Amino acid sequence: MKRFAFVITLALAGPALALPPLSTVGPINDGLRSIMIADQIRIACPSISPRMITAWSFIRGLEAEARKMGYSETQIEDFVESKSERKRLESEAAAYMKARGVVGGKPETYCALGRQEIEKGSQIGAFLKVK
Repeated sequence: MKRFAFVITLALAGPALALPPLSTVGPINDGLRSIMIADQIRIACPSISPRMITAWSFIRGLEAEARKMGYSETQIEDFVESKSERKRLESEAAAYMKARGVVGGKPETYCALGRQEIEKGSQIGAFLKVK
């Protein structure tokens, strides 16, 4: 009888222990947005190049952090490969860049933001370097 009660308790507790969507986990979402912004800057600005090893190490760190939080490899992969999540992050990245003066088709605006991020030592700036 005690064993049955224990199983029922675990079954009822399961939903309470459910993890929130990865998109709502601030450090994961913010980290991926920073990577996306840095990538847009390095693509558009000819005088800034990426710190690829730094970026890849950071991404691996985000994955490790998500695993420590209890997310499975499948959950992490589904989040990273989700087209809707990518669009959402692209929208957040675009809003961030627009608010800081970036204008599509004007590389100098991307370069200016990239240099600002590098100078202030932001997470975005950590993924970039001036050529």
